[in-house]
Amino acid sequence: MSRIELSHVTKRWGGFYAVDDLDLIIEDNAFVTLLGPSGCGKTTTLRMIAGLETPTTGKITIDGVTVFDSDAGINIPANKRRVGFLFQNYALWPNMTVFQNIAFGLSNIKESGLSVNSEGEIVRDPNATDAPRKLTKEEINRIVARVSAIVKIQPFMDRYPGELSGGQQQRVAIARTLAPGPKVLFMDEPLSNLDAKLRLEMRSELQRLHLSTGSTFVYVTHDQMEAMTLATRICLISNGVLQQYDEPLTVYNRPNNTFVADFVGNPAINFMNARGEQQADGSFALNLLDQYSGTFTPETKVNVNGWYQDAEREIAAFAAKERPAEKTNKDEPFKYPVAVVADVESKESVDRSDYVLGVRPEFIRICQDGPVEGEIFSAMPTGMETTVRIRVGNYLLTAVVFGGVLYKIGQHVRIKFDGEGTTLFSRVNGRLIACGKLDVNQ
Repeated sequence: MSRIELSHVTKRWGGFYAVDDLDLIIEDNAFVTLLGPSGCGKTTTLRMIAGLETPTTGKITIDGVTVFDSDAGINIPANKRRVGFLFQNYALWPNMTVFQNIAFGLSNIKESGLSVNSEGEIVRDPNATDAPRKLTKEEINRIVARVSAIVKIQPFMDRYPGELSGGQQQRVAIARTLAPGPKVLFMDEPLSNLDAKLRLEMRSELQRLHLSTGSTFVYVTHDQMEAMTLATRICLISNGVLQQYDEPLTVYNRPNNTFVADFVGNPAINFMNARGEQQADGSFALNLLDQYSGTFTPETKVNVNGWYQDAEREIAAFAAKERPAEKTNKDEPFKYPVAVVADVESKESVDRSDYVLGVRPEFIRICQDGPVEGEIFSAMPTGMETTVRIRVGNYLLTAVVFGGVLYKIGQHVRIKFDGEGTTLFSRVNGRLIACGKLDVNQ
């Protein structure tokens, strides 16, 4: 079992909080991606779990063993945590063959209760009392044969790294990481050096590798496509603060706030400012796009006044947390983008009647009976689909049309917001109020 638990983990330098009071549980055999923009704290989080960075405060356990506890003074070094590392730089020895690179670290292992089964897997007995021993040459050969087969690098065992492609070198680095039998495999943007086609292939290989090894994977990336396609759960961080920790499709369909909604999704979500009130039946009567009125119907009824009370209580509790130093990297409200043709005047202050509607491009449908009139601002066909930007007054909405449909710039079209793919956020705090259906009046 390789369950990882972080409890109130903080890392700061003076008043700069790289990671701010993080609570996180990574279950055994999970594939978790730490996702966020540059400087958000995702790599710092990975390095703290791995033992390469010392937290300022908090507690970390791996496989039920406390590896760091600021109160108890525990800090087990990285080489004692039985974890594997895979980085952007392959770090292969150029003067060693593939076999020698994979086997290199195995010759340094010296433990009691150590054995290698017939499948080439390292078996450790934590209760063993025999003298520590090293692996034999035959055992090392079995281990190398097993991990090289997993990553499909067997035909190149006698080659040197300079004779391999980038993808092949990455496979060697993965095999070397798997060879000592780590409990957890940490990866810090391991595919960023590869071209787009090879990255897609390696994503598939990493997914297959996760299933075949049964290990716990923790993967750092700023590429939301990697996070969506690889992870069993996504941990999205901004300014050192956890924004959402959920399965990929939950993050995509039910984002906790406007930051999450904007960061995940390509093409990006459409944001529209709206103003209105909740009706007696639970729906919201809204004015949007300067010239239209409509109704937002939540999929699950919500009392917006009660929702605001709960949200304000949570925000106040986070702000009131005791900190040994004032946070210099302030948690500013996310400035969500509203696409416009020309700058429009924005309200200086907002209140509880102000909302933000989020609509994914695939939920904007071009149809003859659509209630919203617009014109094609740009059209970018890719074969399987066409990304279209539609001008509605002074605003731009992005839609994805599947199939080989061609549109001309300036062409007049009508659109509707399809299905229950609309999200309603508070403009006051940026938090998700509800998901539901948006109907615009003709």
